[in-house]
Amino acid sequence: MLSFLKNHPFAVEAFFESSLVLTFAVPKEQLQHLIPECLTLDTFQDKWAFIAIAMVQTKDLRPKGFPKFMGNDFFLIGYRVFVRYRNKAGKNLRGLYILKSETNKKKMELMGNIFTHYNYTTTEINQIENINTKEISSVTSKFKITIDKTEEEISLPEHSPFSDWKEARRFAGPLPFTFTYNKKTNEVLIIEGVRENWTPDPVKIIDYDFAFLSSLKLQNSCLANTFIIKNIPYYWKKGKIEQWK
Repeated sequence: MLSFLKNHPFAVEAFFESSLVLTFAVPKEQLQHLIPECLTLDTFQDKWAFIAIAMVQTKDLRPKGFPKFMGNDFFLIGYRVFVRYRNKAGKNLRGLYILKSETNKKKMELMGNIFTHYNYTTTEINQIENINTKEISSVTSKFKITIDKTEEEISLPEHSPFSDWKEARRFAGPLPFTFTYNKKTNEVLIIEGVRENWTPDPVKIIDYDFAFLSSLKLQNSCLANTFIIKNIPYYWKKGKIEQWK
């Protein structure tokens, strides 16, 4: 009866203290089955599709217009596929389709699952910062990433399909839109994100391991790029529903 609440019924705002995104290139045929029929893969060279893992430290997350003291601070993790959707007006929208979402607090899991379709689960997040490296890990979710903090001239990952960082930045999340599909009603939910001063900086990854990524059993995938942004205000508009077909 209250399922309409999941459709992002109000705008939400937050401050991104940091957003680290690892994007993996995968032969497009291997990601097609992960997205609903209303979406198409956002590809590069008609060969590569992309799956991204975003790790976001948010501050003061709250309904837009509410005072900051009513906000909450959360660590959020999203596993997403880069997609496109042609809306009823004929516009080709670039965005993301969520596969899995995690957070470090039960409150975010509860509220996130009331007001979104992102299926949040709670996990512990461990962060260890040293002079030269930063490590983010979770025993429960079985992932670990190590970041090099010393490199200034950062090269693209060894097997990246991109020729330079300018090309790679086209596939640096988040993208303007996020999509959810209700197969029973043939409805597409469109959530638009609004950002300012968005300048992603390349990051060098020393090592990484993600159990969820491994569970997808993707063949011939590779790390395509890694970017970070810091100290950015961000908000999501109220969800918009369209009938598909």
